[in-house]
Amino acid sequence: MRDFSEIAKELRESKHLTQTQLAERMWVKKSIISAYETDARPPSLDMLVKYAKEFNVSTDYLLGIDTSETIKVKGLTDAQINILNDLINEFLKNNK
Repeated sequence: MRDFSEIAKELRESKHLTQTQLAERMWVKKSIISAYETDARPPSLDMLVKYAKEFNVSTDYLLGIDTSETIKVKGLTDAQINILNDLINEFLKNNK
C-alpha cells in the first residue's frame, strides 16, 4: 500500500509544481509540504481535505486506501457523463 508521502509528491509533480508553489497555494510554509513528502510529519485532517480539493482526488486516494482517481462531473448532463464513462472504458480496454 502506498503512503501519503509518496502520493502527495507524485500529485505535486504531476502538476509541475514546486514545493514552494504548492505551499503558497495551500497557505502553508514550504517546510510543511517537505515534511509531508518525506514522511516526517503526517497531514492533519484539514490538510488532507485541502490536498483532496487541490488535486481533485478523494481522501481515500490520498491515504492509499482507494487507488482510483475521481473526475468531477458536477454540472454535466447524464449524456455527457455517459460519454466520459465510455471514453474511460475504451482507454482501459486499449491499455490491457
